[in-house]
Order: sequence, then structure tokens, then C-alpha cells
Amino acid sequence: MRRIITGHNEDGRSIITLDGPPARSIGEDVGGLFELWNTDGKDIISKDNNDRADEEIILSPPAGGTKFRYFQINPLPEGVPDEVMQEMAAQAFDNVGAAHHRIDTTKHPAMHKTETIDYIILLKGDVTLILDEEEVKLKPFDVVVQRGTNHAWVNNGNEPALLIAVLIDSNVI
Repeated sequence: MRRIITGHNEDGRSIITLDGPPARSIGEDVGGLFELWNTDGKDIISKDNNDRADEEIILSPPAGGTKFRYFQINPLPEGVPDEVMQEMAAQAFDNVGAAHHRIDTTKHPAMHKTETIDYIILLKGDVTLILDEEEVKLKPFDVVVQRGTNHAWVNNGNEPALLIAVLIDSNVI
């Protein structure tokens, strides 16, 4: 994954300020979450060279902020007991400051709900989006607009699935 971040020089001319891989990632053992860019709801200063993704990875954006990331979901191993999956999911969400987002995991251990509007595109793989009452199978380039619902993603295939996401802090009613 290559990120190309633009900005301005001191003369106000457009330039490349960053060109390289994501600064941070987490959870590569189960697929991984890779930060591409973040905003914090404050002014965007296009003359700085700050890598806004080079900070602790937290699931949700701050108030008024955004998260731009991609995440990979590996296939689930066969025969893992539900209690082990629950423990693994609890640890993974705790690692990204999101233990409080796991409100009802009875349908799937990775179920979670955030106060965000998320734009998600499946780039490759065989994935099912699980909701409280429904499930939908996705194919590459399907787009999901996730409006603060309790949900989980499941890889049904034998290969890693790759998704890209933009999370926007929102008051979801």
C-alpha cells in the first residue's frame, strides 16, 4: 500500500508531502488495520509535513474528525470455539480503544456499533456484512454506507479480504 499525500510549499504551490506506506498498522496476525489519514475536526494546514496517520490507532475518529484506512480480514480457522472467538474479539477491540463499542455480540463475536457514518468498499474477497436482523453477502466493489448500526464483517473465502473505509464522526440517531 502506497500513500501519496499532497500539500503546499511556502509559496503556496502544490507538492507531495508524503509518499510511502501507512505509518501505523495493528492486528496483522488476523488481517490488519492500516491507517492512511486522519483528521481531528480542526483546520487543515496544508503547508505542514505532519503525518496525521502516525498516531495510536483508535477505532473511531475524534469529535468532528475522520479516519481513512484499509483493513484486511483473514479467513476464520475451522473449529474455533465461540468462547475463544469472543476472547480474541474482545482483545482486538480493546487494542484499538473500542471495547465499549461491543454492545451485543450474541450474533457474532466481532459485532460492534460506533457513532460514525462509514463509507466502506470491498476491494477483494468474499465477505458477509452481519447486522442484528439481516446479513448481506458482498462482492468486490460493493459499497456499504454504515450508519451507526451494530455490525460485523466475516470473510467466507479462503483468501484474505481487503476493504477500504472512511469513518466520519457523527451523531447517529
